[in-house]
Amino acid sequence: MEGISLLAKEKPDLILLDYEMPVVNGDTVLQMLNGSTETKDIPVIFLTGKDDKATVMKLLQLKPSGYLLKTLSPMEIHLAVDDFMAKNIIDNA
Repeated sequence: MEGISLLAKEKPDLILLDYEMPVVNGDTVLQMLNGSTETKDIPVIFLTGKDDKATVMKLLQLKPSGYLLKTLSPMEIHLAVDDFMAKNIIDNA
């Protein structure tokens, strides 16, 4: 919750959000972000360790900007984020 309130002050270019967290799950956080005028335009990419069809379908119904599997190497995650940001800049130009 502290992180969400911080987002209203410090608007990041992208949020990497864990899909499964101990206190508040990722879908709840995404709904909160989308419900706020200050944060609704920040792209959100979910990180998840689950790749089963049911989880992926549920995750995509939430309409995040994307999702990445936690099984990716740090370099692969970095490259995926770089690719997303490059496409996002081109799309918004």
